[in-house]
Amino acid sequence: METVAYNFHSFLLNLSIYTTSPCRQLSFISSANRISKAKSTTLRLRMAHSHSAQDPVIEQQRVIIPSKHGEKLVGLLHETGSKEIVILCHGFRSRKDYNTMVNLAAALEKEGISVFRFDFAGNGAIVGHSKGGNVVLLYASKYRDIHILVNVSGRYDLNRGIAERLGEDFMQIIKKDGYIDVKNKTGGVEYRVTEESLMERLRTDMHEACLKIDKECRVLTVHGSADEIIPIEDALEFAKIIPNHKLHIVEGANHGYTSHQTELASVVVNFIKTVLEQDKVAPK
Repeated sequence: METVAYNFHSFLLNLSIYTTSPCRQLSFISSANRISKAKSTTLRLRMAHSHSAQDPVIEQQRVIIPSKHGEKLVGLLHETGSKEIVILCHGFRSRKDYNTMVNLAAALEKEGISVFRFDFAGNGAIVGHSKGGNVVLLYASKYRDIHILVNVSGRYDLNRGIAERLGEDFMQIIKKDGYIDVKNKTGGVEYRVTEESLMERLRTDMHEACLKIDKECRVLTVHGSADEIIPIEDALEFAKIIPNHKLHIVEGANHGYTSHQTELASVVVNFIKTVLEQDKVAPK
């Protein structure tokens, strides 16, 4: 997972070329969700043009960004002309077009904030973790260019949740074969877990990573009280150790916020707007 965080840094540098501004502010929203689940991150950059407050035109541009490994990351840029841009990072086995990502993008657009949502390359290669959330937290622990970070339903202890997906004997099987194919109810292979990706997950210490996050980085953790994938205790652990942190529990929400999309979007947008307003009046 740390490898993913380093690759993500290269991806953001490439993204800055497409957004035409070296001084735009970046924020992250990350998501732990599979399929219909999502997390967030924020980024600030300055645009060369502006938009009308009365009649904003939201341009959606398909962007393809090459990685240093020869992969092509495909994303959608929602351009409002704002100085800020929010990067939406989906969860494991999810993608940029699922409900949570689309709804968050729409809510931010409505407030005049530009958004970029993209598909992680090789999504599914790392065992069932809350990919978006963990990647951006790891990123923030290594780099100091993140100003706002929103962690939606991220997993704190990456040693948990593996046996439930791969079986109690997962370690013996993966040591023997080098991989495990995870199948659906009809017997079809949904994704393959390699020994390399599993070992990287098991080596990743989110506690140590979170202790390294810059105290100037404002972090919001959102978690559903009825999350059936990742227990609410994980959110409480993040709240204990991240220095500049706010915790919001969405009562009754499951992992995908199926019946709580509006509340999730409201909490995230209000947090980002509040931080941006505080920055405007803060002494430079």
